[in-house]
Amino acid sequence: MLKIFYIVFIFYFSSQNLFASEYFLTLRNDKVNLRQGPSFEYPIKLFYKKKFLPVLILDKFENFRKIRDHENNTGWIHISQLSKKKSAITIDDDQLIFNKPSIYSKPFAILKKGRLCKIHKCKDEWCKISVEKYKGWVKKDILWGLL
Repeated sequence: MLKIFYIVFIFYFSSQNLFASEYFLTLRNDKVNLRQGPSFEYPIKLFYKKKFLPVLILDKFENFRKIRDHENNTGWIHISQLSKKKSAITIDDDQLIFNKPSIYSKPFAILKKGRLCKIHKCKDEWCKISVEKYKGWVKKDILWGLL
């Protein structure tokens, strides 16, 4: 009886992520079409021209995912154009990049609002990011995306 309880307990908590209603992914290619509906028959609303741009997945229909971007544009993208690579966009202006995950460490660069950052790892309230030639730590609460 105890084994059955453990199996049900493990299955319940491991399947919680499978049924998450909203989650982040990123764009796989430099050119991705955002469509008005979940099919190639629907017209294109927007062209995304930024690889690794984070998008929030809202819904799914067959091989298409309904997404929302950081500017609140919504539409449908084919799953072949989405990736699990970690990236985020800064949501506040003039944010500092630090050498270490502490506000008392040395800041060495300033990020503007809307800057795309690749995420290397996150711990507690901080994420290690890279932006062009800069690599350092920023607070999690200034980022929007797949952390």
